[in-house]
Amino acid sequence: MQRRTSERRARIEDLVRYLCSPECAGRAPDTPGGIAARMRLVDEFRAIGAAPAGTDGYLQPVPDCGANVLAEVPGRGPFAERTIVVAAHYDHLGATADDCVYWGADDNAAAVAILVEVGRELVARGRPGRRVILAAYDGEEMPHFLHGTMGSMYHVANPTAPLASIDMMVCMDLCGHAIGPASFPSEVRNSLFVLGAELSPGVGELVEGATIAGGVYPRRADLDVLPPLSDYYAFRQAGVPVLFLSCGRWQHYHQPTDTPDRLDYDKIVSTVEYLAGLVQLLRERPEAPAPFDTDARDDVATIASLRALARHLAPHVPAVSLAALQLESLAAAAARGPLSAEQRQQIAWMIAGLEEALA
Repeated sequence: MQRRTSERRARIEDLVRYLCSPECAGRAPDTPGGIAARMRLVDEFRAIGAAPAGTDGYLQPVPDCGANVLAEVPGRGPFAERTIVVAAHYDHLGATADDCVYWGADDNAAAVAILVEVGRELVARGRPGRRVILAAYDGEEMPHFLHGTMGSMYHVANPTAPLASIDMMVCMDLCGHAIGPASFPSEVRNSLFVLGAELSPGVGELVEGATIAGGVYPRRADLDVLPPLSDYYAFRQAGVPVLFLSCGRWQHYHQPTDTPDRLDYDKIVSTVEYLAGLVQLLRERPEAPAPFDTDARDDVATIASLRALARHLAPHVPAVSLAALQLESLAAAAARGPLSAEQRQQIAWMIAGLEEALA
């Protein structure tokens, strides 16, 4: 087991370092660096035994942007024609005219490496369940974000599997760093935020049931406590349940200092192990098609996650004690029924403050 983990870590670090190399030069869409990254991902998907799923082999050209890299783990058994999409964008901000490179290790090379390793694990296990589309999207960053040239939005508009067959889209962004300084407890540093489980009944239990002792700590939260932040947006708008996995923004977000040496590779390996298990649970889920409620909220889970973090942070960040008192009041209100818009705004402010404190 230790050797397998060591080999996985070495593969992850090798891919991250390549995606953050001068050859890829920040991976801006359709630049030589972006094309180099794209072709490396084709090689990676081919090497793990995942079949092409794009309109042109592994590639789905995106007009006025670049190309998505799409692979497939075939379905097997009673749900073989149903679909799970697991995705991470591979583009980043490129380089400036004076050769300042935005390397994008956390945003989003680490998540792309997780995507490849989850695909490797699913192929190796060979267990029955829904087909899985492994989607490495181009054009998530500005100026493509939330426009038709965004890779994920183009994929939804031009699907490679019927949209009606997709029972979940799992999106990863900013999944490579430990949360907070090294002095913080592992319950904080190894947290992984999982948003959106409330949109489809029963998914919250799967999110928690996939937890592995000694691995990452999945912290559930309501998707709507944040504005649209990544590739899940187009799928949700199309009526597909989504999960968004992230460690949040940190001080190196969209900075040239977002480099491979700042990532937590042990946490990345643990995220692979957690997500591979979660995706398999989603593949085997008996509901087909999966129920979807775009207006669902989960105040209770959001507050529970914040309270857990506040408990672990209190000895290290004294100001958290005040937030903990507010959370007690909000927890009592949530137990009585849905929170008001003003109370949810309080939670959004707390999350923003927590993100800033942990950056």
